[in-house]
Amino acid sequence: MTEATLETGPVPASGAPPHPIVEFWRYFRGNPGAVGGLVVILAVLLLAVFADVVAPHSPVVTDQNAFLKPPVWQEGGSWTYPLGTDAIGRDMLSRLIHGARYSLVIGLAVVAISVLLGVVLGLIAGFAGGIVEIAIMRLMDIVLTMPSLLLAIVIVAILGPGLMNAMLAVAIVVLPHYVRLTRAAVLTELARPYVTAARVAGAGTLRLMFRTVLPNCMAPLIVQASLGISTAILDAAALGFLGLGAQPPAPEWGTMLADAREFVLRAWWVVTLPGIMILVTVLAFNLLGDGLRDALDPKLKR
Repeated sequence: MTEATLETGPVPASGAPPHPIVEFWRYFRGNPGAVGGLVVILAVLLLAVFADVVAPHSPVVTDQNAFLKPPVWQEGGSWTYPLGTDAIGRDMLSRLIHGARYSLVIGLAVVAISVLLGVVLGLIAGFAGGIVEIAIMRLMDIVLTMPSLLLAIVIVAILGPGLMNAMLAVAIVVLPHYVRLTRAAVLTELARPYVTAARVAGAGTLRLMFRTVLPNCMAPLIVQASLGISTAILDAAALGFLGLGAQPPAPEWGTMLADAREFVLRAWWVVTLPGIMILVTVLAFNLLGDGLRDALDPKLKR
């Protein structure tokens, strides 16, 4: 050790690794599609939060003098209703903005329910093994053998149409993906030395589950959850289109599509605009999920 080192102390290492958040953002922003998806999601989220302020009209109030009024850029349109009106005179722009609330609430609620149940069942299956693991995984396999939309329709038909029942049905349909993913990640982590060290140190089963193993399984779950939101929005819109999801006059995008079926040739905007909102939102979540996968998976980092 030199005299300069003794006087001034050790020189900090110039090659110190960056903070995990900084490293994550560096990889994430390298994917333009993921950044664009994040921007779109933030815009839809802001529209949903401030819908009462941003929307120019009430989503359920009708105007008897403006049935199927075209958008402002077409002949007969006006700035009072920039995106036109539907068959009973409701403002399309206001209904699309308020519909963002329903879609985001559906997506987030479905993913929250399915992730919570899936993580618990996956941890139990991974740690318990034996007959418990076989019972859980065979039940999940049975759910996976059925077409997802058909199973959701059956569940809603049993429980009755409505937004809450539709969210529960979609959560049950996507649950096996999180159970299988969690179990696979748990089995991988249980073979690592740090889990053995925790056992030797006297950690109990619950501590091993939730404090030791689960944090190291979160990366694939976060990616799957971001992709699962888009699946939940699509399935809920499909149930709404079939009349089993949100009920009129709720401005849910799938329900708006169902109400506009008979006007597809007369008034293109009542069908096209809700479809575009579903397309853009689902695409944004898919792009975000791809970006999270690239940024969180060490094998995919450049």
